[in-house]
Amino acid sequence: MRCYLKKSGLVGVGLFILTSVYIYMQRPESGAVKGSVSWIWDSETWVEDLQSHYLHFNVSIKVLAGDLQQSKKYLTVGLSSVKRKKGSYIQDTLRSIFTESSEEELDQMVVVVLLADFDVSWIRETLQKITDEFYLHLSKGQLLVIHVNEENYPPLTGLKRNFNDAPDRVSFRSKQNVDYSFLLHFSCNLSQYYIMLEDDVRCSKNFLSSMREHILSVGNSKWVTLEFSKLGYIGKLYQSKDLPILARFLYNFYQEMPCDFLLSHFHRLLMQDKVIRFRPSLFQHMGTYSSFRGTYNRLKDEEFVEEVADNPPADIRTNIETFETNTAEKAYSQNLDYFWGVSPIGSENYFLVVFHEPVLISRVQIRTGSDGKDQLLSADVELGKTLVKTESAVDCSGFHALGSLQNGQFNEPDVQKRVPATVACLRIRVTAPQPDWVIINRIQVWTVNAEKNFMRKAVLRK
Repeated sequence: MRCYLKKSGLVGVGLFILTSVYIYMQRPESGAVKGSVSWIWDSETWVEDLQSHYLHFNVSIKVLAGDLQQSKKYLTVGLSSVKRKKGSYIQDTLRSIFTESSEEELDQMVVVVLLADFDVSWIRETLQKITDEFYLHLSKGQLLVIHVNEENYPPLTGLKRNFNDAPDRVSFRSKQNVDYSFLLHFSCNLSQYYIMLEDDVRCSKNFLSSMREHILSVGNSKWVTLEFSKLGYIGKLYQSKDLPILARFLYNFYQEMPCDFLLSHFHRLLMQDKVIRFRPSLFQHMGTYSSFRGTYNRLKDEEFVEEVADNPPADIRTNIETFETNTAEKAYSQNLDYFWGVSPIGSENYFLVVFHEPVLISRVQIRTGSDGKDQLLSADVELGKTLVKTESAVDCSGFHALGSLQNGQFNEPDVQKRVPATVACLRIRVTAPQPDWVIINRIQVWTVNAEKNFMRKAVLRK
């Protein structure tokens, strides 16, 4: 009975939230001003409720710098920044976004920075630093800087103390929800997709191309949120068509709970029950001090890599017995899935990756086990140069050793020193029996000129 009442309560809360958002969506529009803006160095331009046909938002958004383009981009990168008691990372974050992206990728994205503090002096100082360093990106429409005046905000004091948070923490996180609500509202017509970042984040090389590959891998499956980091609301990707209702959702419930909690509720309310997160993470938290109280912050994503593996197309097979649906292919896919093999496991067992085309490999990384259990304890990693076709399958020959797994892990950062030629396959060969089952979490393969391959495919899909 207690379980039934709990489930009924959760369903009731969900229906209430959706009903509230729906009612707001159905409110008649007022005569809000629609318009477009251009970048003017010596003056400020106001945008009065740009997307009023989507939501009844009585808010004025000031465009401080940047050229608002008429054509839609592929991706909007949105981040909000406030004055910190210790440190400032906004320029480092922007520098990482732009330097880790190719020119082709930059042409497909726009970065929107909301300067969300109410300190006018800080706004002017920060804006000057951004315009001095990123003048070229502003002029090309790759960067927009916006601001919303304090009078546009709902009450930020005397709010509900849910979770027994201190009043100043409640005010901080509630304002943060409104900040992101305004940022989403402004961004909903700029691109096909939107990704949420913070102002103290470091990016993987060619993160846009990596995300594009993952979006394509989802295919026609319905989704609300794709995650490219395990930290809070960093790296949350949305389809722009969902931004208006998400903006209103954050605004309506701004004082109820922190932003990352609301975002988790949002994808579940829109019937995405499971988290869809890809590995490795494309974004890393780099700030040392938090924007709230300036406290020391050690938050790091251990799954972040600076350069993501491209894992060229391949067929995967193994003669290790598979447990349920944890098939061999899942070890090679870069998401949360994994291969799980049943014991006994002996020296006759192997795990084979057969590439569709010969590849020139620069790096290989393999991770097995979970929390120190189900590791592959004794195995060699080998590269095969020649494909051998048999009646039942395609095999490999001419193997060259790369090395052995150590504590269930393998990392060879310079494959070219050992095998400088193209290869046809990669094999993990068990060298000693073990009684435990085995989990292969991740097989990652980096190829030479992976960036060029990424961009060639991206251009072809435009």
